[in-house]
Amino acid sequence: MKKIILLTFITILTACSFGATSEFEKNRQMWQDSGIKHYRFSLSIGCFCPFRDQMPLVVEVQNDKIMSITYPDGKLVAETDPNYETFSRYATIEHIFSELETGLSKADEVKVTYNSAKGFPKDIYFDYIKAAMDDELSISVSNLEVFK
Repeated sequence: MKKIILLTFITILTACSFGATSEFEKNRQMWQDSGIKHYRFSLSIGCFCPFRDQMPLVVEVQNDKIMSITYPDGKLVAETDPNYETFSRYATIEHIFSELETGLSKADEVKVTYNSAKGFPKDIYFDYIKAAMDDELSISVSNLEVFK
């Protein structure tokens, strides 16, 4: 009798979790379903980094390709800029989703809020190692402008 009850309980738990979709998956799907291909947004990267006073960046993306990244003063961030590689890691909404997905599996703590209308991550906070200092990272997306 105990085996039957245990088997029934396991079956119910499996059935309940089988159809469950995470908040991350729901929002990523919402973003993908929006069909947005050309957009611009403000990107702030918060970390113990030398460029932290040069935020927010303005990023334009078309068909998942970075069209431009500019500093707050309007100066273009060239591909030869020493910060370009770091900035480009977060310079599309898909890149941000990828970083978030990695962080969810590796960081000790992740806090995220999503845009309720389009599903993109608005604010992300990573603390990769709780006991370590200066390993935290934050990413903020604002002022999303969609082009036709």
